[in-house]
Amino acid sequence: MNRPFAIDPPQPPIPAPLAESGLAMGEDPRCSERADQLSLTMARLHQRGWCDGTGGNFSCVWQRDPLRLLMAPSGVDKGQVQPRQLIVVDGTGQVVLGEGKASAETLLHLEIVARTGAGAVLHTHSQAATLLSQWSHAQAQSPGQPAGLELQGLEMLKGLSGINSHECQVSLPVLANDQDLLRLSAKAGPLLAAAPWGLLIAGHGLYAWGRELQEATRHLEILEFLLEQRWRRLLLDALTGERPKPERAREPGQEPGHELGTGLDLGLDPNPAQPDGPLRTIDQDRGGDLENQLACETNAKAEGLGQSQGRCQ
Repeated sequence: MNRPFAIDPPQPPIPAPLAESGLAMGEDPRCSERADQLSLTMARLHQRGWCDGTGGNFSCVWQRDPLRLLMAPSGVDKGQVQPRQLIVVDGTGQVVLGEGKASAETLLHLEIVARTGAGAVLHTHSQAATLLSQWSHAQAQSPGQPAGLELQGLEMLKGLSGINSHECQVSLPVLANDQDLLRLSAKAGPLLAAAPWGLLIAGHGLYAWGRELQEATRHLEILEFLLEQRWRRLLLDALTGERPKPERAREPGQEPGHELGTGLDLGLDPNPAQPDGPLRTIDQDRGGDLENQLACETNAKAEGLGQSQGRCQ
């Protein structure tokens, strides 16, 4: 029998959790390409040792009105999270879809998204970020006030959006760690607009962000590289007897890079005895390499000798 009008087939009802989640069209973000990308990103960062154990947390914006973040649940190995194991949280940090608990650090993710318009926020616990954040915070001249970690003169700075030359300086804000994430987020908020796509929490780690997940991942990798360089520079200065000193401004007509110091700053003899041979350090020309000098002094102190310097000349 011919029907006078077409009748659409009945549609299956939207599952209750989706219907109550505030997600547009009742779509499940965990079944999306974005969820696949976030899961893969977490696995790669875990392989690099930046979120060992259950450390770190990672999110990307699914929709902005009402705000919904797709992110990893708390207390799980971030290298093993599958797309379907992700959770969706609302603008207050409450889980609206998925199993598991949202990290308390979700509040700082939300603050970064609100203040910067970020589309993704990545939080790592790397050795370099944890070490330097604590060191930098201890160097702060005003106790209780945010510190800043200066990074400059490196080509990799150009990996941060908006920077097109190594001849620049950025300052990563460093805040004291605080288990009260509402209070910590309030302190971080005013610093975010001027931050170079990243923020350090002392003794905790790095937050990096971008307009979308790919950019946030690039910013994270660049900042982690710069932090690695900074602590290695501090270590090199300590091994060569050099004290860290403020980078100097370049004089007019001076070649780029020279403002960061000369070979003499690294303990290199500017006039080696054998110009055609390998460079020798000043310590080597004095009759012993630096490692033996340090080892001798350490052993002497262990034996209780007060005049270790005299024995190790």
